[in-house]
Amino acid sequence: MTLAQLEALLQRLTEQLATALLAEPIDLRVGHRVGTELVAAHIASAEGLGRTVEVVQLRLARDLGLVDEEVEDRLARLLAAVTTGYARALRDRTLDEQETIRRAAMTARAEAERALRSSEARFRHQATHDPLTDLPNRTLLTERLSAAIDSPTRGAARLGVCFLDLDRFKVVNDSHGHQVGDGLLVAMADRLRRSLDGHLVARLGGDEFVVLVEDTTGTDDVVAVAEAALAAVREPVLVDGHELSVSASIGIVEREVAGTSPGDLMRAADSTLHWAKAAGGARWALYDADRDRRDLARYALSAAIPTALERGEFYLDFQPLTSLRDGRVLGMEALVRWRHPELGVLRPDSFIGLAEETGLIVPLGGWVLAEACRQAESWAVGGGPAPFVSVNLAVRQVRRAALVQEVRALLRHTGLSPERLQLEITESTMMSTAEESVRTLRMLADLGVRIAIDDFGTGYCNLAYLRDLPVTELKVAGQFVAGLRAPEARADERILASLVSLAHALDLTVTAEGVETAGQAERLRAIGCDAGQGWHFGRPDSAERILARLR
Repeated sequence: MTLAQLEALLQRLTEQLATALLAEPIDLRVGHRVGTELVAAHIASAEGLGRTVEVVQLRLARDLGLVDEEVEDRLARLLAAVTTGYARALRDRTLDEQETIRRAAMTARAEAERALRSSEARFRHQATHDPLTDLPNRTLLTERLSAAIDSPTRGAARLGVCFLDLDRFKVVNDSHGHQVGDGLLVAMADRLRRSLDGHLVARLGGDEFVVLVEDTTGTDDVVAVAEAALAAVREPVLVDGHELSVSASIGIVEREVAGTSPGDLMRAADSTLHWAKAAGGARWALYDADRDRRDLARYALSAAIPTALERGEFYLDFQPLTSLRDGRVLGMEALVRWRHPELGVLRPDSFIGLAEETGLIVPLGGWVLAEACRQAESWAVGGGPAPFVSVNLAVRQVRRAALVQEVRALLRHTGLSPERLQLEITESTMMSTAEESVRTLRMLADLGVRIAIDDFGTGYCNLAYLRDLPVTELKVAGQFVAGLRAPEARADERILASLVSLAHALDLTVTAEGVETAGQAERLRAIGCDAGQGWHFGRPDSAERILARLR
């Protein structure tokens, strides 16, 4: 209130009290109303009430010219009414304010609870949905999988999972940028959501999506979903002015819910997805338990290679390369074996491919090369020249820039002369070598090391490589030698004769692999082949036993 408003209020209340004091009979209700109005005007402190009573008692009767005892009694009664009205009004207002506060607190609590629920729902959505596509993420997918598997009412229910991955998505990112790649992912998510309505579609990250198919009756139900997903992805899409066409690969798993878990399902689906991609993509593949077990065994085997190297579980056998002219052992090829603590002795075809896939062929191949050189340095056969040792090199080894320095250090450390080391590379390796690798082979040849082409005739060799590479020997693949078993089979013999003639024209020696009979050996000798390797001349064995038989 302004000062003028306050003065007007007090003037009016004073006039009401004066009128009541002079009225006959006295109306005490006026006092009650005055006390109530004082509280309503927020003159509601104890000090304010006391000052009001004091001023009225001292001034009102005197200013009205009333001095008899009866007036003092009437004034006292009137002021008591003011005090009573004041007290009641103050009590009522306090109760009203308390109720207001209670209601405000209840309202605030309700609003806070609503805000909390809304915040929880928002955070829950953020925690369970992909921020880019707004599809369910891995967390929500796992929850739904767990609920589908763990429900006590499911009984013998079945479910399926489609694990989808876009083919060559990295090309889109590399060619058009991540903004276009993100736009493509959003478009693919919308398509999958629309075309697979009724099924949970989740994005795991990157370009990986998963479709959960519940209550299936067999694999056909999930295959139908996979076909629909492939069709949805296949249609071209326009993103930021770029028309993009992509395909997808899908791994399908369908099984009973009993006895499985979300982790088992997703691992199986992931493995199956890789089968689809390995088959060329743009297709689906169905889970095969036997194949999965084989893959797991292969993985476990590859993971054990580093430890096996540390424990010394690998060892070398050797197979002689024998002259077809005089039967002398010219060299011995090093063949690695793995004495596995659980699986027994493993041949190279059980683990070399795994080592090449994982890159472990570099340390394994390095060990083979070092061990072969170490053993070969001590070989001696009577008074004749000691055989050379032949070691296979993988593509990764040939492409390593440090290969020349490693070989030079090995020869120096073991004391093996360079001409007694032969390095074998496959025909496919020769075709895939870059200029740097060719330079490496030439540097090895300059050291005096022999270079041989293994399995010659099985690939698509450019004959110019034989002219330009520092090759000293061709090892003809055993497929051609196998044809020499039948006396009437002349095609393989003519092919072998041509290869031998070509090699000799290039000043290369020729070793025939897979020689198993004396007849094969004789026919190879007749066409001019220089050496043979195979069971006819000796099965793989330790170098000590082979050399002992030759002495």
